Amino acid sequence: MLLTFEVIAESLRERIRSGGLKPGDALSTQAVLMAEFGASSLSVQKAMALLKRDGYAISRPGKGTFVAQPDIDIDTDEDPGSSDVGSVPVGGTAARVEALELALAQTVEQLTGLRARVEALEAGFTR
Repeated sequence: MLLTFEVIAESLRERIRSGGLKPGDALSTQAVLMAEFGASSLSVQKAMALLKRDGYAISRPGKGTFVAQPDIDIDTDEDPGSSDVGSVPVGGTAARVEALELALAQTVEQLTGLRARVEALEAGFTR
């Protein structure tokens, strides 16, 4: 059984794969997705993080989250303009870098919290 954030992410992935959402299209806002799926803000945030991690979406600060452009493999004979959305892997390098930056920022935040806890414990032992 899928968790709520996985259901949201898979639903949006399917919309992208089917062409219902095209590269460059804005994804629904957090509030809209919360209402549509009856989900919490945390579930929607996790779903968006998955989409970004997997290269389906990219954030543009101050503008929102958008469907990522598909990677174009220059070694293939395919015409980029005729690519079928369902068969082309979605997500550019920028989306992957953004997802990695987000993961790194979260890790740094966790490390900072742990460091503060260790320092507080050490301060308690020296008194």
